[in-house]
Amino acid sequence: MIVSADNPVELSAARVLLRFGLRTVILVVFASFGSIGFGRSLAALLWMTVILCAVLATLRRERAFTAGLNHWDELAGYLALYCAVMTLTTSAGS
Repeated sequence: MIVSADNPVELSAARVLLRFGLRTVILVVFASFGSIGFGRSLAALLWMTVILCAVLATLRRERAFTAGLNHWDELAGYLALYCAVMTLTTSAGS
């Protein structure tokens, strides 16, 4: 199979969801060791993961809004988690 830079290989939805879940578990583990608190550490790690997904999707030239899952979809998921964590962190602090 020949793969060109213009046509990135699409992974199955199950592999992308597994990658998303595995990264999320790793982020939660690292956030539990954060010195600034779990919520703020998790939010910072999620924001860095959002940036990482954007960079990877751009480098791999993945298209947004396709039928298959890719890094853009992961970005949306991590961004939603970031917003949820920030909402819970700020509401718990007040």
